[in-house]
Amino acid sequence: MAAVVQVPKSAKALVLRKAAQATKPVYHDAVLEEQPIPALKPGQVLVRIHAAAFNHRDHWIRKGMYPGIGFGSVLGGDGAGVVIASGEKDDSLLQKRVFLVPMRGWERDPEAPESPFYILGGGKANPLGTFAEYVVVERDQVILTPDHLDDVHAAAWPIGAVTAWRATMVNGAVKQGDNVLITGIGGGVALVALQLCVARGANVYVTSGNQEKIRKAVELGAKGGVSYKADDWPVQLGALLKKNGAAHLNVVIDAGGGDILGKTSGILKQGGRVVVFGMHTSPKVTMTMREVLKNQKLLGSTMGSKQDLIDATQFLTQHRIVPIVSDVLDGLESAEQGFQILERGDHFGKVVIRIVPDSPRTFPVKL
Repeated sequence: MAAVVQVPKSAKALVLRKAAQATKPVYHDAVLEEQPIPALKPGQVLVRIHAAAFNHRDHWIRKGMYPGIGFGSVLGGDGAGVVIASGEKDDSLLQKRVFLVPMRGWERDPEAPESPFYILGGGKANPLGTFAEYVVVERDQVILTPDHLDDVHAAAWPIGAVTAWRATMVNGAVKQGDNVLITGIGGGVALVALQLCVARGANVYVTSGNQEKIRKAVELGAKGGVSYKADDWPVQLGALLKKNGAAHLNVVIDAGGGDILGKTSGILKQGGRVVVFGMHTSPKVTMTMREVLKNQKLLGSTMGSKQDLIDATQFLTQHRIVPIVSDVLDGLESAEQGFQILERGDHFGKVVIRIVPDSPRTFPVKL
């Protein structure tokens, strides 16, 4: 029996539905629906979602470009709010601010998931998603929100955090004094990677096709950046490194794929790492004998474990990092505007829906 009696019987949620009208390219519907709230079982809690954040994954799902799409499931993988009811009597989580663990199947193994892995939102493996007023979730699949974050910024944290933490700190092994390149600055994961590396004491350089995004990255602590639209951007980056007294890069954190290893090999130290967490440019990464002879390492990195997310959150708390939020929209009814922002691609940071209007608003950004 639930520890809190007054529980709503239904709630609004943004549900993925197959496109009602055939379009080319395909773009499936995101429909705001009223759904029943299931009765709580032992070990479950009811979270009132105060804020939920977009990821490019949500956009790709609607485009039919993501595996394991589940029509009828709720969209959204990132969300934060308050535990208002529990299937356990006198649960210590009641009335606590939390954010949801956004994936399942990977608890703590340092190498890879222990069981079939999936991310919440829009998938057939689990109908659960965060673009909802309330969600029922296992109590061990929420994490206490750090006190220095409001719900909007807490919602902007989980997926970007676990991905960036594993890419930079686990696979990239970034340490104080390292020279790190983060490509495609402006997206949620790249920005968290920047904040983590700066807080670690690394010297961070960035690429972007937008000079304004490079300028903003420098304001957040980057040493500088170059435009990837220039054919000679690796040469420009090498000159920037030299200007700052650096001989080479130690680590590259990349989401583009393609010839990233070939382009950076000349300015990457022997034994240096290139960590690829996405392939927005090309679905292949080229590696030649030149990189082999330099002992340069190419590492794939996808999401991370619940333990990685816990470690990242402890680091965030220690350094009082606040995730970068680009746009805050009010109400699930504004979700389509969020998808349009993702399509334009000119945002700098996360796009967040504030679901509860009276939830706390913002805190200043700190690194």
